[in-house]
Amino acid sequence: MPLLTALPLALALDMVAGSKLVSAVVLASGRHPRRSSAAFLGGVAVGVLGPLTLWYAAFRVVRHTAVHGIGAGGSRRLIDWIVLGLLAVLMVVTFRRRRRDRPPGWLRRLQDPRPAYAFGLGLVLAVAVPSDELVMASVAGSMAGHGRPWWHLLPFVALTVLLLALPLLTLLLSGERAERLLPAFRSWTDRHSWLVSETVILIFAAFVVADLAGSFSRP
Repeated sequence: MPLLTALPLALALDMVAGSKLVSAVVLASGRHPRRSSAAFLGGVAVGVLGPLTLWYAAFRVVRHTAVHGIGAGGSRRLIDWIVLGLLAVLMVVTFRRRRRDRPPGWLRRLQDPRPAYAFGLGLVLAVAVPSDELVMASVAGSMAGHGRPWWHLLPFVALTVLLLALPLLTLLLSGERAERLLPAFRSWTDRHSWLVSETVILIFAAFVVADLAGSFSRP
């Protein structure tokens, strides 16, 4: 499976739970936005890369173990089925959460956070959300199942961080206009993030299904 087919899931990772994107918006509109936003993005990067690496290693073990029993083609199909199962669960979780993606009370602390707090928040939000783990497991499973090297995970991490950096970039490029743009952006994501996530997950699932169908015609 090409790397480009997994990259859209970065959008689902940022939107499926909502808290990371909302936090990025609040940080960009608070005091010391550059310092706190940079720390937050650093925490997210670490929090995404760590679980991705662990999931990748786990699926590599599954792949190598299965090769001895069902062959290379069978192991690849096995991991594709696992990824499809993860995506199905993720779609259900996303749909059930569609009316619950509301800013939690701790977001009030983000108006003037210390960099250490912003970094820790980014790390926790990337690691501790079950739906995010499903996204990362799906990406890592696809890469490992198709024999892609570990570094192919890095563009996914980079795109995830870049999407969360959009509020800060809006502030840097738009200046005072960002005071109007950021609240509107936050309101839009509150209402539509689940729908964007479901669409991205469906697209990725379609790629997995197509790869599975093609694998039966390959030796």
